[in-house]
This record gives sequence, structure tokens and C-alpha cells, in this order.
Amino acid sequence: MPITPATTTHSASNGTADAILLELVDEDGVTIGTAEKLAAHQPPGRLHRAFSVFLFDERGRLLLQQRALGKYHSPGVWSNTCCGHPYPGEAPFAAAARRTHEELGVSPSLLAEAGTVRYNHPDPASGLVEQEYNHLFIGLVQAPLRPDEAEVAATAFVTPAELAERHARDTFSAWFMTVLDAARPAVRELTGAAAGW
Repeated sequence: MPITPATTTHSASNGTADAILLELVDEDGVTIGTAEKLAAHQPPGRLHRAFSVFLFDERGRLLLQQRALGKYHSPGVWSNTCCGHPYPGEAPFAAAARRTHEELGVSPSLLAEAGTVRYNHPDPASGLVEQEYNHLFIGLVQAPLRPDEAEVAATAFVTPAELAERHARDTFSAWFMTVLDAARPAVRELTGAAAGW
């Protein structure tokens, strides 16, 4: 994992990872404390800050990722380009850019805020709960992807029609449609009417 100011304080000197803390928030997105990552996802879930990234290529196709099979939460499912949680005190924008690079080996050529959405999605497979105040980001990707195999099993660029076909056939994350629908106004502004989003 690349060492950044945000990650250096979250790795122990002996190379083992410290417990990852998430920012707990109230219904208005105001920070009220922290909780360990797995504990925050135990039922009924604790409302915490998250982010979701939607990157598009020059043809207006959305970059999807299939989550690695080794992930403890929602392994092997398809989802948006990148999603995750800011570290306590880390700006969501910085976290989105950092995590996109860590997972996909690429920095967006454009990244912009696209609003927020609050949701509560239990994951039947794992029993964990996504109780999140999610910051949405859209952008463009123009460089070749170099996915981290520990994080990403596969990637695909899709048109809206291809996404509909894939969504009917494959398993997607519980939160995918919620975050995509919330981001659609900004996505349409970015990609233009011809892209069909």
C-alpha cells in the first residue's frame, strides 16, 4: 500500500496494521466519534462516513470493479469504481483520491463532488450492515489501470445498456444502485446526454 500522510498513522512500526477506525456521524453528517471498522458494520450498524467514486472513460462508460474474493465484506460482487471510508479527520475527497489509487493504480484526471446519500443496507451474505453517510464523487480516468489483486478481482467499462445486462446477470453490492441513483444528476452533467446515464 502506498504510504501517504493518511496511512502512515494507521500502520504499526512492526508492519502489522492497527485497528482501522471509522468516523461516526449523526444524521447531518457531523462527526460524533469513532468506531473500529468491523464493529461499526455489526448489526444494527453504526452510522459512519463513507465515500463512493464513479469514474468514466472518454466514451462515457462507467468503470466497474469486482471486489476481490478475499475481502471480508461483499467479496466477489460487482460495484462502483471505488468505495471506502475516510480515516478519522481525513477529508472525503482526499480519501476518495487515495483509495482509488491504492485499489486501481490510477489517479483520476478529474474528480468532483456529487453530493451525499444516507442509507442502511444489510448484506445477507455476511450479516454485516452498511449504515452510511456516503460522499459521492464522479470523474474521468484516462490512464491504464493497474488494479491491486488483493482488492480488485476484475474491472469493466460499461454503457448504461451493458450495466443493465450485467446487473440482471451478476451479483452487485447492496449499496450500488442507491449510490448510482444518487449520483446520476452529476453523472449526466459530466458525461452529457448522449452517454445515456
